[in-house]
Amino acid sequence: MSSFTDLFWLFALAAGIASWYRLTRAREVAVKAATALCKRHGLQLLDQSVGLRSIRLQGVDGARRLERCYGFEVSEDGQSRQAARLWMAGNEVASFSLPLSGSPELETVVATDSVVHTGNVISLADRRRLH
Repeated sequence: MSSFTDLFWLFALAAGIASWYRLTRAREVAVKAATALCKRHGLQLLDQSVGLRSIRLQGVDGARRLERCYGFEVSEDGQSRQAARLWMAGNEVASFSLPLSGSPELETVVATDSVVHTGNVISLADRRRLH
């Protein structure tokens, strides 16, 4: 009986380590995605870091998938700090929110493919009307 209990705790520890490793790797991918988004939109990624804010179950095309939300701060001029968000499904950007030019409000866009281009995104309001 003792060996079964020890084996259970060993598997639980291994699962915890594997989960931690996957989340750490996902965070590294999110930093690269946030850096690319900031560069594409003429913003500066402050502190060169992102932080996991939440995990949500999102319905897309009738299927459910887990999306991780990362928060980070950006600046247009290097003086002000504004909040931004990035939602990732796997290693792909699902959507992101960046501050509007000259305003602290966030504008959210949804990625239509794994490589986000400004001409290839739709607003969140349009996406919600479609679904």
